[in-house]
Amino acid sequence: MPDTPIQASAPFLPFAVPDIDEAEIDAVVACLRSGWVTTGPTTRRFEHDFGAYLGGDVQAIAVNSATAGLHLALESLGIGPGDEVIVPTLTFTATAEVARYLGARPVFVDVEPDRMTLSVAAVEAALTPRTRAIVPVHYAGLACDMDGLLALARRHGLRVVEDAAHAFPTRYNGHLVGTLDSDLTVFSFYANKTMTTGEGGMVVTRDPDLAQRMRVMRLHGISQDAFDRYVSHKPAWYYEVVAAGFKYNLTDIASAIGIEQLRKIDRFASRRADLARRYHDGLADLPLHLPARPDGDSTHAWHLYVVRLAHGAPLGRDDLIGELARRGIGTSVHFIPLHRQPYWRDTYDLSPARFPVAEVCYPRMLTLPLYTKMSDADQDRVIGHLRELLA
Repeated sequence: MPDTPIQASAPFLPFAVPDIDEAEIDAVVACLRSGWVTTGPTTRRFEHDFGAYLGGDVQAIAVNSATAGLHLALESLGIGPGDEVIVPTLTFTATAEVARYLGARPVFVDVEPDRMTLSVAAVEAALTPRTRAIVPVHYAGLACDMDGLLALARRHGLRVVEDAAHAFPTRYNGHLVGTLDSDLTVFSFYANKTMTTGEGGMVVTRDPDLAQRMRVMRLHGISQDAFDRYVSHKPAWYYEVVAAGFKYNLTDIASAIGIEQLRKIDRFASRRADLARRYHDGLADLPLHLPARPDGDSTHAWHLYVVRLAHGAPLGRDDLIGELARRGIGTSVHFIPLHRQPYWRDTYDLSPARFPVAEVCYPRMLTLPLYTKMSDADQDRVIGHLRELLA
C-alpha cells in the first residue's frame, strides 16, 4: 500500500445521508406556525398513517427513540427482576440494555452464519425456567426465522418483541414486519434508518391492553396525554398519575417529518433494493461474502449492506476500512458483538467461545455506503475502489 495519503478526487462519500427535501421542511414550518410542537394532532396523524401502512388491526405508538420503544414494550409485558430476556450478541447495545432498565437479565446468544440473524437453535439451548421473552433483531433489514422463533415461543409460553430498527419495510413470507404474530414490534426512525424523524421510533401491537399501557407509560404514567388534556372537555390542568412512567413521547415536529418520510417509503425501499442489486453485481467476483438475500415472497429493507472478507483476501478488515477512507469512502461496522463490549463481557462473564459464528463474522465484516440519495456514480466509486483493493 502507498506510504503517502491518497487525495480523494471527489467529495467524501459518507456511510449514510438522510433523504430530506422541501416537503419535510415545509411540514416542520407548518407545525411550528401551528403553535403545537410537542405531542399533539400531528403525532396522532403519524401514528394513524403508520398503522394504516402496515394494515390490519395494529395500533401504533410513537416514541422518541426505538430504545424507548423497546423499554416500553418489555415493561408492558411485565418483565422485571429475575426474568431473562434472550437477545443476539450481534446487535446494538440498546437491544440488551432495556432489559437491565427493568432489572431483568439479558441472555446473549449466537447468530446464523449466513443471515447473521438470531439462531433458533441457540435460543432453544439458552432457555431456562426464568426465560420470559425473546427479542429477535432483523439484522440489516433481513427478517429472522420468525416461523421458527414464534413456534419456539409458543411451545414455551414466551413473549416475543421484534427489534425491527433495521426492518421497515421488510416482508417475511409476504407479510410486513409489524404484522406478524409477535407481541410487539419496535421500529427506529434514527437519522440513518430507512426513514427518519431525526430521532424517534414506533411500537406496534395488536393487543389493545399493551398499547394502552405504553401510551400511559410513555408520558410519566399520566392517564391522559397532553393532547387529550387540551382538547377534551375536562379542565386542562387536571390529570392523574397512575404509574411511575417515563418521558418517551415523540414531538409533533418530529412527526411532521415522519409523515412526509412515510409517503416516500416505497420509493425509498425500491432505490435501496436497486443499490443492493448493483453491489451484488459489481462485487460478485471479489473475495467477499455478500449479504444473504431473502427467499420466496420475503423482502429485505436494505438498511445496511454488510459484506465480509473471505479468507485469503489481500487486506484485513481494518486495513480495508482505512484504505477506503483515504480514498474518500466512508464505511462502518455493524456490530461489535456485545459479548466483546466491556460492560456486558464483564458483568456476565461472556466468553468468545460461546459465540463462534459472531466471532468468525465480526473481524471480517464492514458496512458499505447505501442510502437513497446515493447516485449510481457514487456507488460506482465504491465498487471501483473495492476492486482496486481486493481484485
